[in-house]
Amino acid sequence: MAKKAKKMRTMTGPKMDISFFFLLIVAVLFLAPILIIFMNSFKGKLFISDQPFSLPNAETFAGLKNYTEGIASTGFLHAFGLSAFITVTSVLVIVFFTSMTAWYITRVKNVFTTTLYYLFAFAMIVPFQMVMFTMTKVANVLHLDNPVGIIFIYLGFGAGLSVFMFAGFVKAIPVDVEEAALIDGCNPLQTFFFVVMPMLKPTAITVAILQAMWIWNDYLLPYLVIGSNYKTIPIAIQYLRGGYGSIDMGAMMAMLVLAILPIIIFYIACQRYIIEGVAAGAVKG
Repeated sequence: MAKKAKKMRTMTGPKMDISFFFLLIVAVLFLAPILIIFMNSFKGKLFISDQPFSLPNAETFAGLKNYTEGIASTGFLHAFGLSAFITVTSVLVIVFFTSMTAWYITRVKNVFTTTLYYLFAFAMIVPFQMVMFTMTKVANVLHLDNPVGIIFIYLGFGAGLSVFMFAGFVKAIPVDVEEAALIDGCNPLQTFFFVVMPMLKPTAITVAILQAMWIWNDYLLPYLVIGSNYKTIPIAIQYLRGGYGSIDMGAMMAMLVLAILPIIIFYIACQRYIIEGVAAGAVKG
């Protein structure tokens, strides 16, 4: 028995080493751009193009100058507040409405709910570029071209994936649990919020992470809908590009660091729920 166990360890050892080495290379490839941006955010802008991969030294180190100049020239604090408002509100609205929608179309079986489910699934495969000009015109006509109106547009674009994930998880919840709540006197809303929604927590957090990363980093949709009147962080950073192609690389690198930092912190804080939520949302009923 001991020889068999030793043989198994010998067989699996090299494979595990190769897998670890491969995953380590992939991790470095993904993290390298972030580390390069972080390094260059502390360099003088004249040295970033000449020495992009070198660490800051006594000659190239610029301290916090890039950060202070970037914040002042882009109105970063105002853009940060606007992006935070749009992102947080949009994510809450998406999670709230799509979770209820998924529960309804999963539990109520008829032609309407089946059609609605497939429409949500179809919405995931429609490219944004196909509808962006029509959507911009509709948003303008309906007066949705403002920080509040764009939240409803994000709800429309984010509903497809969210409903699909929530519906997959709801199918895995035993109907007996909800029937017991109804017998105890709960109405449908109480059943959803006090029984179903707590069970949806892993999927809700997964949906929130995916939607938050998309909305926070989105450039095209805010640019088309609310334009330069309300600058979110991606739009504000874009305005660091000057005339004739000139770019203040130091300030841009510093603002990119400040832009990605909140979403990285949010992702790290909630990452343990992602695999659980995605796996649960992929359950077929």
